[in-house]
Amino acid sequence: MKNKVESLLAGAWITAFTATLGSLFFSEVMNYVPCDLCWVQRIFMYPLAVILAVAAVKKDAGAVKYTLPLSLIGAGIALYHYLIQKVPAIQEQGSACGIVPCNAQYINWFGFITIPFLALTAFTIISVLLIMVMRTVKRG
Repeated sequence: MKNKVESLLAGAWITAFTATLGSLFFSEVMNYVPCDLCWVQRIFMYPLAVILAVAAVKKDAGAVKYTLPLSLIGAGIALYHYLIQKVPAIQEQGSACGIVPCNAQYINWFGFITIPFLALTAFTIISVLLIMVMRTVKRG
């Protein structure tokens, strides 16, 4: 059980760290200016990279109590952002998002992979791994 929890926490941290580096790559290397919703998603992802690193090193399954809510809220925001980009009925809401409209798509790989989709994927992976940690600890 202990090794499984360690592996799950490490996986969640690697995902959060990769997402953090990815967002910095897009803004600092590719010079994509983040919209307001992108900034909010960063507010939820960046602490996860730090907290999950500490949790993985200390083998602290208790970190799930405060990292899972961050991840779930971040996933909700990323889903909303993705819907603004892809659903015509609500696309107009994204045009008044700030300096950069939230419906702007810097990338659109295969017609559906955008930056909010990548964030949603990362938040979902982190959430699933953290739920698995919770269940593993409960089974004890």
